[in-house]
Amino acid sequence: MQNIIKKLSDLRGASGHEGRINSEIADMFRPYCDDVRIDALGSVIAERKCGKENAPKVMLEAHMDEIGLVVKKITDEGYIYFSNLGGVDSRILPSSEVTIHGEKDVYGVVGMPPAAAFDKDKSYKIKDLAIDTGLDGDMVKALISVGDSITLPQSVGSLGKDQFSAKTMDDRASVAAILKVMENIKDADLNCDIYAVAAVQEEVGCRGGKTTSFGIMPDMAIAIDVTHGITPDNSENAIEVGTGTAMSKGPNIHPKLVERLEKTAIDNNIPYNIEIDGGGTGTDAWEIQISGAGIPVALMSIPLKYMHTSVETLAISDVLDTANVITEFVKGLEGDTKWLCLWTD
Repeated sequence: MQNIIKKLSDLRGASGHEGRINSEIADMFRPYCDDVRIDALGSVIAERKCGKENAPKVMLEAHMDEIGLVVKKITDEGYIYFSNLGGVDSRILPSSEVTIHGEKDVYGVVGMPPAAAFDKDKSYKIKDLAIDTGLDGDMVKALISVGDSITLPQSVGSLGKDQFSAKTMDDRASVAAILKVMENIKDADLNCDIYAVAAVQEEVGCRGGKTTSFGIMPDMAIAIDVTHGITPDNSENAIEVGTGTAMSKGPNIHPKLVERLEKTAIDNNIPYNIEIDGGGTGTDAWEIQISGAGIPVALMSIPLKYMHTSVETLAISDVLDTANVITEFVKGLEGDTKWLCLWTD
């Protein structure tokens, strides 16, 4: 699992630029699936059919895109000004190393303006920062264009016995969990067809989750994402890393579906947490739920520390617990969906 997560994290595909990585992710699904395709927006859809007539369709979805930056302006001296792609916190950027994806990958650093010109008690804004590649203006303009994507640095990897720190754990760790599910069920006798999805552009509006669910129209779906882990400055509305997957409950979530997932965890002695989301979850689960005529959806989340930084940190065991709950859930599904009914005759 650690090797899979590292391979996925090393890929560099910011929102709207997933075409850099979707073929590689598609190749990772191929050993476990009957068919793998890439749709018009770049999302990967991998199918594992059970071969049974009128089998229910189950969609497992995580997003492949990562937060990043985009080139906004190149000065004659070669400095690069940029804007956000997704929710990059400008406080982490000064002195960061970055990679600009132009004609070829170009490395740079985000320079800090002279301290005397700024109030040291205030955070720098993106408009105050520029990337220095060490190249002159003509060379920069030959290699890099306005609109090219920029990604954050990779970090240390293994921490302690079970934790892993890297960029893009949000949400490549969830893609890793789905890959593990597909490996687990490769030779299983199922009563449902599985659609594994690595979706595009979640960080800028949950777009791939919306379009893939509309195209598949599954009978039910499980979105996998991350949730905030407890850190020294954040102990409320957060979950301890290493204590298992998190299952959401709230109006975005189908109660019968999460009830069955919770029972699956209990029956198989898999650790889990319950997370309450009183409105929208801020994930693709929201768009999946209201796609087409409506789709029963659940959200399972991996606790993650330092979200939307280059040192996102999680426990490998939580990724495995997430995969194990989903594996046992799909293996135990019957050939009908009557149990999803929310009313009685």
